[in-house]
Amino acid sequence: MNYIYLLWRLQWKRHLRFRIRIFSSLGQPLMFMCVLGFGIQPLFQKATQENYIQFVCPGVVAIALLTSSIVSGLGLIFDRQFGFLKQTLVAPAPRVLIMFGRTLGGATVSVSEALLVLLVCFLVGFRPNGIQMLPMALVFMLLIALMFNALATAIAATLSDAQAFPLFTNFLFAPIAFLSGAYYPTGNMPVLLRWFALLNPLSYGVDGLRGVLIGTYRFSPLTDIAVLSITMIALLAIGSYLFSRIEA
Repeated sequence: MNYIYLLWRLQWKRHLRFRIRIFSSLGQPLMFMCVLGFGIQPLFQKATQENYIQFVCPGVVAIALLTSSIVSGLGLIFDRQFGFLKQTLVAPAPRVLIMFGRTLGGATVSVSEALLVLLVCFLVGFRPNGIQMLPMALVFMLLIALMFNALATAIAATLSDAQAFPLFTNFLFAPIAFLSGAYYPTGNMPVLLRWFALLNPLSYGVDGLRGVLIGTYRFSPLTDIAVLSITMIALLAIGSYLFSRIEA
């Protein structure tokens, strides 16, 4: 456990050195919230009688977690190219602990970015049902961050090309983002897309955040937590296996 803690601190500090990367990853969520949010607000309110800023802000927080996870996976590829990973792997510790430490460090950065996005949401007019629900929102943020940091680590462990990684992740993460219900309701989608949305783990993260922050659930809190927890454990297991086979 001490080794996992040391790796978490190392990963956290290394991410903080790249503040430009951290804040640049906030660009897409903030664009959707500020630009599309105010632009679509009149149409959304006319169609649903709901406030679009209230609807979209929990989804934007979830997208910030997803975007930050991509940066974490790219960092693993750079570590392999510049030799830092080799120095880490020679440490007298199982590789699974190294993977857990990296994932926890990346998840900490992701949650920190999501909290910054949530702060901006407050500034643009978002109002949660109650401040007492923020600890539960943190639980959902952590589950989402761990899940997608583990997925990004698993992908980065199988790729050694820094140019191929963004192409692959864009192909994978773009459908995850747009079929999660973060930007618009998925209930009126065609049947096939609705099935994809149900199979999308981020849908349950968005639903959980939206539920605890504004009280609107599509599923249920237990369903959201169960799906996120099971998916997170599965991805951590897959990521640990692939990381154990990595050649620095």
